[in-house]
Amino acid sequence: MESLLVANRGEIARRVFRTCRELGIATVAVHSDADADAPHTREADAAVRLPGNAPADTYLRGDLIVKAALASGADAVHPGYGFLSENAEFARAVLDAGLLWVGPPPEVIEAMASKTRAKDLMASSGVPLLAPVDPDKATSADLPLLIKAAAGGGGRGMRLVRDLAELPDAWAAAGTEAASAFGDGEVFAEPYVERGRHVEVQILADHHGAVWALGTRDCSLQRRHQKVIEEAPAPGLDDELRRTLHNAATDAARAVGYTGAGTVEFLVSADGRPYFLEMNTRLQVEHPVTEAVYGVDLVALQLRIAEGEELTELPAPSGHAVEARLYAEDPARGWQPQTGTLHRLDIPGVRLDSGVADGMDIGVHYDPMLAKVITHAPTRAEAVRKLARALERARIHGPVTNRDLLVRSLRHPDFTAAHLDTGFYDRHLPDLTAPTDKNSKISALAAALADSSGRSRFGGWRNVPSQPHTKTYRSEPDGTEHEVRYRHTRGGPVPEDGGIRVLRTTADHVVLELDGIRRTFEIATYGDRVHVDSPLGAHTFTALPRFPDPTAHTEPGSLLAPMPGTVIRVAGLTIGDRVTADQPLLWLEAMKMEHRISAPTAGTLTELHATPGTQVELGTLLAVVTEDGTDHREQDADQRNPEAAPRPVDTGHGKPEAGHRREGAGL
Repeated sequence: MESLLVANRGEIARRVFRTCRELGIATVAVHSDADADAPHTREADAAVRLPGNAPADTYLRGDLIVKAALASGADAVHPGYGFLSENAEFARAVLDAGLLWVGPPPEVIEAMASKTRAKDLMASSGVPLLAPVDPDKATSADLPLLIKAAAGGGGRGMRLVRDLAELPDAWAAAGTEAASAFGDGEVFAEPYVERGRHVEVQILADHHGAVWALGTRDCSLQRRHQKVIEEAPAPGLDDELRRTLHNAATDAARAVGYTGAGTVEFLVSADGRPYFLEMNTRLQVEHPVTEAVYGVDLVALQLRIAEGEELTELPAPSGHAVEARLYAEDPARGWQPQTGTLHRLDIPGVRLDSGVADGMDIGVHYDPMLAKVITHAPTRAEAVRKLARALERARIHGPVTNRDLLVRSLRHPDFTAAHLDTGFYDRHLPDLTAPTDKNSKISALAAALADSSGRSRFGGWRNVPSQPHTKTYRSEPDGTEHEVRYRHTRGGPVPEDGGIRVLRTTADHVVLELDGIRRTFEIATYGDRVHVDSPLGAHTFTALPRFPDPTAHTEPGSLLAPMPGTVIRVAGLTIGDRVTADQPLLWLEAMKMEHRISAPTAGTLTELHATPGTQVELGTLLAVVTEDGTDHREQDADQRNPEAAPRPVDTGHGKPEAGHRREGAGL
């Protein structure tokens, strides 16, 4: 292997390139038009354009990628994860072109690509699994049921059914989504295990018969059936259960003649019974925690196995590792993906696997994952504490992220006690995303003082006492407003709140003494958005104008686009139809996810501006639902009183609900 093409993008492409550089292997990137200047494109020794932006036109075009490999002189292809990584036809095309394929043989991918066929194979090999349920014969005794796509993963084509009356619609919807995401509409139903844990085993197998089980990982903290926090080893498993999982995983690998890196996933019930879920015939997103615990480079081992080398001595595990996925999304608003410029991403003291760079635009075409943050320590408690603190002190300037959710999750009593199951966020999300004013007011004061210092070469003081200065900031994303008041004096600014002394102010640093304790605040301003980082935490504010624009309002009942995207379908409604609160009106696709836009209230559909295929920007008016009995005189009064009028881009108007991933690497 002299030159390797990575048939992927972002974080995993950079991850593979890093190992290639260490091994002396040249690298080739492929990129869409949206990724023309992306970090993975810049870091490769050569890059080949895939015209277009949509995954279906670029990273899912196996024919174009094989041509790119041949044209660039690559002699091997690594698929990464997501996209074509588990596509047997692509693997076969790579081999047919005379290239080396870094992965299991196409027939193995084929055997494990369908969950239904994989389950049949595992059953014949004695691996424990959940028995499928015939939807035509299902009874209330079979509930709850989980409908899953046979050919996919990552939460796509998946529906939870707790009421038999919902089964036909859920079955049809899952099949439609599966066909769209994977080109295969086959779905199946199996019992849904309440309070189950998602536990997986990392395997490596060479061409000489050796199969390694590199321990367990727990991936139970998930939203929309997609992983958020992963760790190794899975805590709280007794030795017998670990042996059972290891043996089942290696038996599964031997049963299909597996080679390369792969993962066997299990659902472990509350009473400790394991059930086979699926085998992922690729590298997992969460592979760094296994690397940290076993002290190995899984990508390097993949490449060596592909070149025919033997696995020799299984390394011994050491310590505990935890990984958190940092997403550009708002968990409090249905996990909405967020777009915009990522001005800064700085998380020192940890392993950071990222596909982005400072100044990069986070668009709508691909998965919203910004980075994976990984810590390793002798004990689980120490690894968790290090990760929570690193995230808390991180400088993340740009779109809203799930950073606060991650910190709160890592410090939640259930997580620290290792009481883990896939329903964690179903139970705790409201508490984990509840707004908090903790330290927001003092951070807003620091923002105001930095702004004042930046406007004056002399710090803003005057010879005579001045009138109080007042500035208002809105916390993001919860919307809490803070009014800050202070006076300029010869000795410097003096806050009206007692117990605070201003020791130093510049445009980007403020030092305050709070009840005798000195604190330093770092300030970064981008337009009207202000980021304040300090030992008290990170806060983001929007500086509000002193005199709001009196025309800044929307009609009650307006549904505004919560993000840039494409209208993919509209409910069969016409102007004048009656709708109920939360009734689905239309669906947007953005960042490989479907988002349902529902009626904010019961009433009449009076405007509808969305049609399938329409591209919309953030804040675009999609529809208006006029509530029954709306008093338009009150509406007119709101227009006369700008303080009472809603803001122009209030993405809460349309009650968008995040759906499921479509194509790509959010696995």
